[in-house]
Amino acid sequence: MNKNEIKALISLLDDEDHEVSQHVEGRILSLGGSIIPLLETEWENSFNPTVQHRIEELIHELQQSILMDRLQTWRNSGGQDLMEGMWIVATYLYPDLTLEELNVSVEQLYYDIWTQFQDEMNPVDQIKRINGVFFGDLNFSANTKNFHSPSNSMINIVLETKKGNPITLCVIYLLIAHKLKLPIYGVNLPNLFVLTYKKDQVQFYINVFSRGIIFSKTDIDHYIAQLNIKPKDIFYQPCTNLEIIQRVLRNLLLSYEKTGDHEKKKELENILRSTMDHPLE
Repeated sequence: MNKNEIKALISLLDDEDHEVSQHVEGRILSLGGSIIPLLETEWENSFNPTVQHRIEELIHELQQSILMDRLQTWRNSGGQDLMEGMWIVATYLYPDLTLEELNVSVEQLYYDIWTQFQDEMNPVDQIKRINGVFFGDLNFSANTKNFHSPSNSMINIVLETKKGNPITLCVIYLLIAHKLKLPIYGVNLPNLFVLTYKKDQVQFYINVFSRGIIFSKTDIDHYIAQLNIKPKDIFYQPCTNLEIIQRVLRNLLLSYEKTGDHEKKKELENILRSTMDHPLE
């Protein structure tokens, strides 16, 4: 379809015949995400509130489709780039955000820590050195006042405000640690996401939400016992990047459940479902 044909379609969005308007919406959606810039231009040029509202809904739906396509492509290719996964999630609220912007921000944080880092330190001292810069000089901290805010799951906002929830703070810490070539991974504890340092016979854990406090397997044993939950390997061992992204999506879903935004909660359920091998789990 050429530009004029698309414009003619858009002009029919407020047609009183519901079947006509539904058909028009279906045709526009079938054109895919490439039509978004034209829809935005038509929104700016329109003086019809009904048409503007329907254009907004169409743009949102197209953006959701782009996000889910990106997420499935990322997942099917092995989910190797954790930053890419976090970027895709962040485009849920910030569709114009670029992956390059995020990489530049994390690269700067890495440089700030690398200049004070020494490879010859023992693992515990290495983590303490990272903690000193990450929570001291760089001033990252837990967002305890607005714990359930959706922004806590948006890596771009956490990089900007230096405040976040356990998993997003862990991801930023983890991305920096990987650039430092440290064997640090995410661990899915119940109600809390933490990190583990694991190499050869050395393994300990890092609670980034509590300013990087270092703890042991025994501490996890006690934590699980307090929750009255049966111990599982996943509570002690590294998880995959896909599992990290799924947990970020669950946190975001919970945020909207807490705020009563059922429409966004439903959207997040669909997005989360698209990442699973067995959608009913």
